[in-house]
Amino acid sequence: MPAFAADTGATSYKLAATFKLGGDGGWDYATLSADGGRLYVTRGTHTMVVAVATGRLVADIGGQEGSHGVALVPEAHRGFISDGKDGSVQIFDLKSNASLGKVPAAADADSIIYDHASNRVLVFCGGAHQMVAIAPDVDPANGKPSTTLDLGGSPEFAAADGNGKVFVNIADKDEVAVVDTKTMKVVARWPTGPGKRPTAMSMDREARRLFIGCRNNILIVMNADNGKIVADFPIGAFVDATAFCDGLIFASCGVGTLTIIRELSADKFEPAQVLKTELGARTMAVDAVGAMIYMPTADLTSPPGSAGAPHPRPLPVPGTFRILVVTQ
Repeated sequence: MPAFAADTGATSYKLAATFKLGGDGGWDYATLSADGGRLYVTRGTHTMVVAVATGRLVADIGGQEGSHGVALVPEAHRGFISDGKDGSVQIFDLKSNASLGKVPAAADADSIIYDHASNRVLVFCGGAHQMVAIAPDVDPANGKPSTTLDLGGSPEFAAADGNGKVFVNIADKDEVAVVDTKTMKVVARWPTGPGKRPTAMSMDREARRLFIGCRNNILIVMNADNGKIVADFPIGAFVDATAFCDGLIFASCGVGTLTIIRELSADKFEPAQVLKTELGARTMAVDAVGAMIYMPTADLTSPPGSAGAPHPRPLPVPGTFRILVVTQ
């Protein structure tokens, strides 16, 4: 049986430190190594590797055109970086951080995870509407994907249950696609109800609950067995990551808030805390016990727009990139 959080009153996470790393470029997903020692953050044309014990940069993996996410496969001693601009996945050695080569994926290769059940790195390609599966031991010089699956819409983040099912946010369809990774087929599609443009995804594997961050400022709790919506909560604007750990659900939002929800049972949840972070801190990595949360951001500036055009996306100020460290 899953262990649920006790109702112990107020949750008290706080900003505890800042790793000042600098450098040019934006950022996207953050990924923490299984031992919690190294943080991987994509920066567009390169990917930073940070030792969290010291907050210092230990490696900087170059060779990307538009990096988005990192998946780690310790058993293969390899890491995988999705590159949306050239539609590829860059492979690197986990010990030396040396680049080993690239394999093709598809246009707008974005979020990326490792699915233990199928032993495949799964890349979700928004522009191509595809999931691309790559074997961890693929030849980095001449290798090809093992499977390409049409998802019927634009995927964002995904979560694997470890038993052969992967749940994928389809942002432009307001739904979750369920993929059977044994057959590599879509076996169900579940609407996200009041949640629109689902982007962020995490999972409580024991209780079989999905936590879906949506761009209309709603967090959806969904039953991973039948797609039923169990609960929904308000969150901040521009969510780009959710995480589950030790009975708590975290939603990081670019507006500068971290919403925390407590799971009391599989069907009962309550708000625990809204922490003010910093503008732009929309992604995060959470350690295995929820003790440390790492949130990339930088100072932002609005570029000049033109008359009648949509408001331009804020740009990071060069040299101001940093990692916010949140802890209890």
